[in-house]
Amino acid sequence: MVKKKAIFFDRDGTLIKTKITTDNKPVAIKIIDELVIFKSVKKILKNLKKNYLLFIITNQPDVARKTNIKKNVIKINSVLKKKLFITDILTCYCDDEKCQFRKPNTGMIIKSSKKYNLELKESYVIGDRWKDIDAGNKAGCKTIFIDKKYEEKINSKPNYRIKYFYELKKIFKI
Repeated sequence: MVKKKAIFFDRDGTLIKTKITTDNKPVAIKIIDELVIFKSVKKILKNLKKNYLLFIITNQPDVARKTNIKKNVIKINSVLKKKLFITDILTCYCDDEKCQFRKPNTGMIIKSSKKYNLELKESYVIGDRWKDIDAGNKAGCKTIFIDKKYEEKINSKPNYRIKYFYELKKIFKI
């Protein structure tokens, strides 16, 4: 059976606007009213869907921390899945760094790979944080870092580093 190519997107800060703390760190949105999809996202994903299965992989530890509820996360994800041509959304709700599904661990990528018969060497992970890039590199995917200049170090080298989502058009020649 022919393996398929995929693109795994981080959610907050990559596809949608995120809040930024006073110490320049990103924080996930909590409710549907805060949902703002970045301008170029829908058009770019529509083009990418022609050659790739599209996934969102997102850590949502606020549920375990009891600063948000699962219902809110599911509602936001559901709207994104409908609007953005997404094949599937995988969410890790825990706050345990050892959890296999919590990025930078590869559990969400590996689970998708098995379920959808994916060729990870031909797939990409795109995100705005070091955890996204580490997860992608560990899973054997190509990685694209959207550098938002957060106050955190990037641990492993991405294949590409861009400043804005629309720059994906150059990388994927769309």
